Amino acid sequence: MIIINYILAACDPAIGCITPPSFIQSGIDSTGKLTGMLIFLNSLLKLVFIIAGLWGFINLIIGGFGFMTAGGDSKAIGKSWERIWQTFLGLLIIVSSFLLAAIIGMLLFKNPTAILQPQLQQ
Repeated sequence: MIIINYILAACDPAIGCITPPSFIQSGIDSTGKLTGMLIFLNSLLKLVFIIAGLWGFINLIIGGFGFMTAGGDSKAIGKSWERIWQTFLGLLIIVSSFLLAAIIGMLLFKNPTAILQPQLQQ
């Protein structure tokens, strides 16, 4: 049992225990809040989704403007329609990732926000 504790705690009998830096120690504290690396990854994921949503909105506006100013040119209309279609497809993928996370959370944890907002159960 002592050997297992040394392995799990990154301890060596010759030099003692090595504690990783606090930003690497990740998990959920006793109050149910994220700590360490999970905060960084959660914030990074939120930032990526915000940027993807804004990028989709800008692409939708550019595609719509190109569609309106095409003036009957079939190539310009096709290019604009392709841009609009790809934007909607990208936004659908973003939304479906949230939906999939909620479904998996409901099936495994009986809580749709279990994956999106993890908390420590008391």
